[in-house]
Amino acid sequence: MIPWKTCRLCIITDRELRRGRSHLDSAVQAVQGGASMIQLRDKVAGPRQLLREARQIAQLCRERGVCFIVNDRLDLALAADADGVHLGQDDLPPRNARALLGADKILGVSTHSIEQALRAAEQGADYLGIGPVFATVTKATGYEPVGCDTIRQLRARIDIPIVAIGGIRLSNVGEVIQSGATGVAVISAIVGADDITATTRAFVTAIQQVEQGR
Repeated sequence: MIPWKTCRLCIITDRELRRGRSHLDSAVQAVQGGASMIQLRDKVAGPRQLLREARQIAQLCRERGVCFIVNDRLDLALAADADGVHLGQDDLPPRNARALLGADKILGVSTHSIEQALRAAEQGADYLGIGPVFATVTKATGYEPVGCDTIRQLRARIDIPIVAIGGIRLSNVGEVIQSGATGVAVISAIVGADDITATTRAFVTAIQQVEQGR
């Protein structure tokens, strides 16, 4: 597995963006394009169907050295032997999740403010999702965009990985990385693209260019 603490590009699957394109289809193409983390997210499908796909993606990621995370569903993450789970503010609290997850699995937490982020870090999160950074139509979060300045402020206060999410596109990914984010999580700009592999490669290149210029 790619050292997850240096993961730069997380692709979050969403079957609703392209009808007929499964989570596995998106994951395969994203991995081919150079994604360093795949996160399976589905708010609709039943657990049996999701478990089948989770196990398939877990195998793919193991073979390709890519980190695999399940969104929200700690039970599915454990059953599929994923590398970890990503939880939202309304999911199981990080401390309780860690007790069930164990010390060797990755725990990510979605946060929408500096206060939430610091609290999640204190409670055992391995990395923080912060956002929405920009306005997004993929998911109704109920939160206003936090902007890159929030990432800068948070980076000055913690040293665990920060993954920015929300409205991330090729046109702004460089700004996000420059602000101090360890990496970015992308949904619509990649999973909704005609060619996921090519678009993923373009993001990887854009991120690398920023890092080389530091």
